[in-house]
Amino acid sequence: MSKLDEKVALYSKELTKLGQKVDETLVRAVAKGCGPSIYNKDSETVAGSDKSELDRVKKNFMEKKLGLSGKDLDSGIEYAIDAIGKSNRNKYRVVFYYLIVKKFKKESIYA
Repeated sequence: MSKLDEKVALYSKELTKLGQKVDETLVRAVAKGCGPSIYNKDSETVAGSDKSELDRVKKNFMEKKLGLSGKDLDSGIEYAIDAIGKSNRNKYRVVFYYLIVKKFKKESIYA
């Protein structure tokens, strides 16, 4: 099993714990899109209480990658944080992004 396969399995398991129906193909595509950051303990997660990190997620992922803007940005961030749980310290970036992609029905970007 490759390292990517291990990460996809981990993220799929986390999404299942959150009660999400998992599209493993999309999980794999989002993980690939995150690049090597998923293999670094610090960059693999999103700090939900760090405004500058959330601003980067909005700018680099939601605006540039997904083409979202305006109130969608804040509602997407809030949705992902609520779905994962504010107290959950393991806000995996792939899970976070996956939830946002599903919320805004942007799966076609990863097709």
